[in-house]
Amino acid sequence: MQPKQSIIHLPVYQPGKPMEEVKRELGLTEVIKLASNENPFGSSPNAKAAVEAEIANISLYPDGGTVELKAAVAEVLGVESGQLIFGAGSDEVILMIARAFFVPGDETVMASHTFPQYKHNSEIEGAICVEVPLKEGTHDLEAMLAAVNDRTKIVWICNPNNPTGTMNTTAEIRSFLDRLPANVLVVLDEAYCEYNTSAEYPNSLELIGQYPNVVALRTFSKIYGLASLRIGFAIGPVDVIRTINQVREPFNTSRFAQAAAIASIRDQAFVESCRQANTEGLAYLSEQFARLGLTAYPAHGNFVMVDVGRPAGPVFQSLLRKGIIVRGGHQLGFPTSIRVTIGSREQNGKFIAALEQVLSETPVEV
Repeated sequence: MQPKQSIIHLPVYQPGKPMEEVKRELGLTEVIKLASNENPFGSSPNAKAAVEAEIANISLYPDGGTVELKAAVAEVLGVESGQLIFGAGSDEVILMIARAFFVPGDETVMASHTFPQYKHNSEIEGAICVEVPLKEGTHDLEAMLAAVNDRTKIVWICNPNNPTGTMNTTAEIRSFLDRLPANVLVVLDEAYCEYNTSAEYPNSLELIGQYPNVVALRTFSKIYGLASLRIGFAIGPVDVIRTINQVREPFNTSRFAQAAAIASIRDQAFVESCRQANTEGLAYLSEQFARLGLTAYPAHGNFVMVDVGRPAGPVFQSLLRKGIIVRGGHQLGFPTSIRVTIGSREQNGKFIAALEQVLSETPVEV
């Protein structure tokens, strides 16, 4: 069997180690997972109740048009239903965008260290990926603009960026859009936008109304706590969303995911409580990193990329043996850093205690 040439070299996405596997491998009874940027506070009680109620309909196909979900999200965000499309996580929406727009030989611009699914799905469609190095951990929009040419179809901007957690401001994004050719689609991936508290963070809904080539990605996996149900969405101009919808698979989101998402988007009190707790957790971790003499990128999501001043691999493994799962920067292109999800107050405290002990045991290589 001969696979398509564009996928032969592609790596398989490597998620963080699951808690069950770590417990089994290391014989641990308690494991704290701070590797996948999940919500440590779970999901809205209303979402859980909605899933339970939906069990009665388990034999029925879901609404392929996500009509009720579109209406609920449109009402909360103040957009039209025709501006929305849903997928099995924002990952699938990325896949659909690549499938809808790329033909072999097209070019696409992205950061060198960012969410890997942009590159993965672009290359599957035969697009040429132009990767622009980050500037102090943040998208270098000037360099990305310079990389755009007549063959460029899409520019991907992860904001806040994963894995660094850094942010591009409204002024930076607007300046970029003002000078970008109008026929180039800009995808603003805002998986962590609900955690952001900066007054300088862009309002993508305003941008979509003013620029006909902007699409924003959102997800229910992070602050809404529905990661296992796999549901995310895109917001964009009606004509762009219509084009993406032409490649969407039928029934691509489940009844359970749709029901939970409807309940979640309507429970903004839960979102606010999670945002506040995350802000407090971020402040605590920042203070502790400073106390330990560590530097971290400015964080605007629910995770921090911190430089531990020594090879990340041994630090990752030592934390793992203590029952703390983080993401090793050696797997992400940051050889002396780790990425840690902001957990609950108790989880954050246990992580810092374990990290301090690990750093005292792990030599700094010169």
